[in-house]
Amino acid sequence: MSFRVGLVQLNSGDDPAANLPIILNHIRNAAVGGAQFVATPEVTNIVATSRSHQRAVLRHEGDDATLTALIAEAKALNIWLLIGSLALLGDTPDDDRFVNRSCLISPQGVVVARYDKIHMFDVNLPNGETYRESAGFRPGNRAVLANTTLGKIGLTICYDMRFAALYRALAQAGAQIITVPSAFTVPTGQAHWHSLLRARAIETGAFIIAPAQCGQHVGRKTYGHSLVVSPWGNIIAEADETEGVTFAEIDLKHVDEARSRIPSLRHDRPFDLPSEAPL
Repeated sequence: MSFRVGLVQLNSGDDPAANLPIILNHIRNAAVGGAQFVATPEVTNIVATSRSHQRAVLRHEGDDATLTALIAEAKALNIWLLIGSLALLGDTPDDDRFVNRSCLISPQGVVVARYDKIHMFDVNLPNGETYRESAGFRPGNRAVLANTTLGKIGLTICYDMRFAALYRALAQAGAQIITVPSAFTVPTGQAHWHSLLRARAIETGAFIIAPAQCGQHVGRKTYGHSLVVSPWGNIIAEADETEGVTFAEIDLKHVDEARSRIPSLRHDRPFDLPSEAPL
């Protein structure tokens, strides 16, 4: 199976209604360019730091105008569409936090997979920026693998990439492609973006598809550089730091080739956890 993927790089603002026509335009451009699979970044619908503002403009999944419009667009364009993630009001009545949810939409306009980001970005950066994602978002607790006509696709989001066990579990479950939609900060992007994504590709023998947010947003700046990495760890497509669509050709035979050359997914062995040696 081979196909063309289009990575949509966005500079989403804090108004979902204003972001939507921009998102739709990029998706249409990707389809015109021949993409059968189009992927958008993390928090496609809104990048905002104010919890009160998010509370006012976010909606539950069933009422979200961005999701409704993108489902219709995927069907109209006859494409697979990964909404890298949407910030949504939560589903749990006793938890007032939001969810950071990736949605995979079929060419028939059906949401065939949903993934809620598991790992929360809670950190104080050296440049003074502070992030407490868990204060506003409820983490997920389930890995997700979608069996599609394009191949088996594992879903992850941004900070997940620092947790290699999730990627190994997806690959051992059969994932040939793993998506990593992101809104990476500039300092961590400059230091680790390329290295981490190449490492996840090499360890899993899977294609890594990582569409990203870019540029200055309200209250933060993101790194851009959307990437597609081959199962051998080669960067086969990279965006710059501006909005637009980046294309790459995906041929799943390269997954089998990489895994046959380095069959490490079959070589796990049990081991005892480390203990402190006596003096």
